[in-house]
Amino acid sequence: MKKFEEKTIHTEKIYEGKVVHVQVDQVKLPNGKESTRELIKHPGAVSIIPITKENKIIFVEQYRKPLEKSLVEIPAGKLEPGENPEVTAIRELEEETGYTTKELSFVSSFYTSPGFADELMHIYMAKNLEIVDQPLLPDEDEFVEVVELSLEEAKAYVREERIHDAKTNYAILYLEMLERM
Repeated sequence: MKKFEEKTIHTEKIYEGKVVHVQVDQVKLPNGKESTRELIKHPGAVSIIPITKENKIIFVEQYRKPLEKSLVEIPAGKLEPGENPEVTAIRELEEETGYTTKELSFVSSFYTSPGFADELMHIYMAKNLEIVDQPLLPDEDEFVEVVELSLEEAKAYVREERIHDAKTNYAILYLEMLERM
């Protein structure tokens, strides 16, 4: 057994949804005791940092029901089973913004909430954006509005908590780091 490994004794599937699956695991802890873990299983996701030729960042504003408010975020979406994250990134960029690109570069991946979920977020940078004549339509239950901001304007949105999610804050910090190099 690895130093901090928790061995699963039993798994109870609670819910299987369109986006997430919920389960409760009974585990044996490294000290021999048992505990319960509530887990959310997620197929993974991508997010895109789209940069225009005018050096503006493309965001989308959308309502987030768990928060009961709208947020301004970088475009993102979940992976389909077996789908390459780059394919997802191009699709989500087009669906949410009406843009596409041939210049997509990998930035990083991170777990969004490792205390209870296994979602792995892949972040890509998209440059040399091109408007798509007939873009893919967003999902039927997805309503977004495109917002173009400079890096300074985006940082002001962070201060105002209009940008208030981890992936978008990460993107802004990443762009700020690149600007300083």
